[in-house]
Amino acid sequence: MGHNSTATCALVVVDMINAYGHPDAELLLRSVRDVLPGVRTAIDSARAAGVDVIYVNDNFGRWRSHHQELLDMALQGPHADLVKPVAPDEDALFVVKARHSIFYQTPLEYLLQQNGIGHVVLCGQVTEQCILYSALDAHIRHFDVTVVEDGVAHIHADLAQAALRMMERNMGAQLRSAEDLPF
Repeated sequence: MGHNSTATCALVVVDMINAYGHPDAELLLRSVRDVLPGVRTAIDSARAAGVDVIYVNDNFGRWRSHHQELLDMALQGPHADLVKPVAPDEDALFVVKARHSIFYQTPLEYLLQQNGIGHVVLCGQVTEQCILYSALDAHIRHFDVTVVEDGVAHIHADLAQAALRMMERNMGAQLRSAEDLPF
């Protein structure tokens, strides 16, 4: 694979199904509101292009959770307005994760290989945590990586800027706006 612009893409939506009950939520919420239009644009573009949209979401420590339970919990929470616009449709794929990376102990790599996907486009949260670690894990697995620059939310703006620079410089990630995605 490795830097093949013709590689089949998938949009990966990271941790957007969220009840925002965690310690850093207040810092994160403002950024999520700012990037919500970018995430929505990326999802709409992928759906329109027939590109796989794969939600990879934290399980909030609920080991019996499946995606509908996680979605219902988030939609019943105080910030449903941040979840509803980017909720999965009936064609979306869904992978539950327990830790920061979308690849750690998940079937995502196998799913991507089965679907012939060599290029992941990442949006969601948190830029300086799950997005950064997922981009690294994608890079070391020889997937091409694009990060939707206006579709990733942060807790700490300075760390997010550094993370974006690291992804671009050290992992060969393309930083693109939601209006300019490779599908």
